[in-house]
Amino acid sequence: MKILIAYYSETGNTKHVAEAIYEEASKEHDVELVELQDGSIDALNNSQLVFLGAPCHGGDLAKPLKQFLATLPENPDFTLAGFFTHSVFMPEGTTLRKELYEKWAGKCIPSFERVCQKKNIKFLGYFHCCGSPSPPIEAFIRQAIIPSDEEWEEYLSETRDHPSAKDLENARDFAQTIIRKSTA
Repeated sequence: MKILIAYYSETGNTKHVAEAIYEEASKEHDVELVELQDGSIDALNNSQLVFLGAPCHGGDLAKPLKQFLATLPENPDFTLAGFFTHSVFMPEGTTLRKELYEKWAGKCIPSFERVCQKKNIKFLGYFHCCGSPSPPIEAFIRQAIIPSDEEWEEYLSETRDHPSAKDLENARDFAQTIIRKSTA
């Protein structure tokens, strides 16, 4: 199967996830890994499965990926899966984590789903994980979201190591799952 993995990354977080997906998918398939730069990718036309990824900015997919999604054809021959990284990291299962995720990353999945529904693209699923925040995002989070020194130190100690080895393992598992779905 011909697979395209296209991504936009500013700090390298999303690139690491894209590379993990590539590593897994390329074991048994013809895979092209490209960075979204100008919004035109010839390989899109020859692919049966497309993985698209970007960081989350302002609660939604980064603008370069949103612009690329808008250019996708209607009723394409490929199926689509999405992935994104974000800076929301709080203890699992906490109310605060859910609230922060909804506010600061909650529009990413609906953006993929909306485009796929509008353009009649079969959407197979998504993967997301925490990524180490850039210095401007760190400053924003510190000022607007986590004013407590103790919580801030905990947040930094957790996020600076992401995407972690476990995150990348989960991205490889995601790739396997999506490939199975696309061939079923």
